[in-house]
Amino acid sequence: MSPPDWYKNAIFYEVYVRAFRDSHGDGHGDLQGLTQKLDYLKDLGVDCLWLMPIYPSPLKDDGYDIADYYGIHPDYGTLDDFKSLLKAAHARGIRIITDLVLNHTSDQHPWFQASRREKTSRYRDYYVWSDTDKKYSDARIIFVDTERSNWTWDSAAGQYYWHRFYSSQPDLNYDNPAVRAEMLNVMKFWLDLGVDGFRADAVPYLFEREGTNCENLAETHSYLKELRRYIDKHYPDRILLCEANQWPRDVRAYFGEDDEFHMAFHFPLMPRVFMSIRRGDSEPIHWALEQTPPIPPNSQWCTFLRNHDELTLEMVSEEDRQWMWKEYAPDPRMRLNLGIRRRLAPLLDNDQRKIELAYSLLFTLPGSPIIYYGDEIGMGDNISLHDRNGVRTPMQWDDSANAGFSEAKDIFAPVIDNSMFRLRDVNVASQKAKPNSLLQTIQKMIAVRKKHSALGYGYLTWHNLNTRAVAAYSRTHKKDRLFVLNNLSDSKQTVHMDVAGRSLTDILRNKIFPVTNDQLQIELEPYEYLWLETTK
Repeated sequence: MSPPDWYKNAIFYEVYVRAFRDSHGDGHGDLQGLTQKLDYLKDLGVDCLWLMPIYPSPLKDDGYDIADYYGIHPDYGTLDDFKSLLKAAHARGIRIITDLVLNHTSDQHPWFQASRREKTSRYRDYYVWSDTDKKYSDARIIFVDTERSNWTWDSAAGQYYWHRFYSSQPDLNYDNPAVRAEMLNVMKFWLDLGVDGFRADAVPYLFEREGTNCENLAETHSYLKELRRYIDKHYPDRILLCEANQWPRDVRAYFGEDDEFHMAFHFPLMPRVFMSIRRGDSEPIHWALEQTPPIPPNSQWCTFLRNHDELTLEMVSEEDRQWMWKEYAPDPRMRLNLGIRRRLAPLLDNDQRKIELAYSLLFTLPGSPIIYYGDEIGMGDNISLHDRNGVRTPMQWDDSANAGFSEAKDIFAPVIDNSMFRLRDVNVASQKAKPNSLLQTIQKMIAVRKKHSALGYGYLTWHNLNTRAVAAYSRTHKKDRLFVLNNLSDSKQTVHMDVAGRSLTDILRNKIFPVTNDQLQIELEPYEYLWLETTK
């Protein structure tokens, strides 16, 4: 039986159902297709799947514009298909969390359509309406590339409605008790079906107050604590994962005192991993960790390298943002809002040494790691596709015409196959057959990680060595202690360490490094990483 805090040592895997596997031959991935691939995910070492929205939607924002919270988009299947997926996943020891989009709905949602048509409708107050677009003027615009205001005029309603994201996504009015109750009902519906929790989308923006930036308000925290109390009382083994694209000092409040979210994404760490690798300097990573406050004992960070959105640069300086764009997104088409719309492998020059190094950091720094589908095989991206679609292309299972994704003649997006990301190499089947492939390496990393509680539950001690080119730290939990060395540079680095014990063993490769008079000297190859265990 899993411990109550199973999520603290879990490997998460983000799935875009449309892109994963098409079982019906219509060119779109679906729930039955995902079910067919559960054994692959189990073999990889995945403990929990995070499904991007699967609800009915006009898909103006890939499902984050929900038109019905209680159904399944017909492209993906039916509620019975979802129940079958849950049953099959749970039989393999894999949990499933789904996206819970609290902040807004689609403008096609029946609630909004009723709200805009009649002022006397009970749904009028489900949304935030105003006779003026001057209210809440201190709130920033998030999608700066597409939106000029957080207010949009609706001619049918004769008023403006409030939205923090696209104008096709009106914000719900959480000052209305009916809305708060409705979202509890939504949670109950999916929890009763058997989901293991929710990744709660865009939670800092639920309430609006004049004279504030309308983010991280006390009223928001009060409601989120209500959601946690409800889950703890009725579904104590389920989790809430917070998406708050904020500094850790602000995200800390979303844990509460183990009475709000179980988990939260660590956003500022992610760009600094890429910054450190490009500069060959561990300081950006170390700095991000120093900005991270302690969290309650039953809470956990979620760490990631990439996901379905752009690589956000909101929490770097303007100078660093310009540098990141220059280094990682030299083509303006690679940029979106305040970020970069690239996948992991293209960002790291399709250099397996760098990709493995990034995963070494992901799997050994504090937090539960999340892998974005396809990044475990080094999939490329397609910057010619609109918006974020370039990083949401079909999963590549083999080297057939549609990469084993679908038997349809036309599929929802083209498979990646170019001179740098050749389909014959970047697919699951070929990498399963190649011992030192990226897939095999990551699978081994995950298996080794699971044997060491220090990497899931342990605390971190940063070690300042003779060179900043090496990110060096130890992870400790009870009697389990590991030293981790990551050479971030493109040159050899010689490391000197004070170590008690006879020797250190690299637990990934079973290579032994002798210790002489409590002194260890190791020469690291460019981008080499070591996970070291003391031999007493």
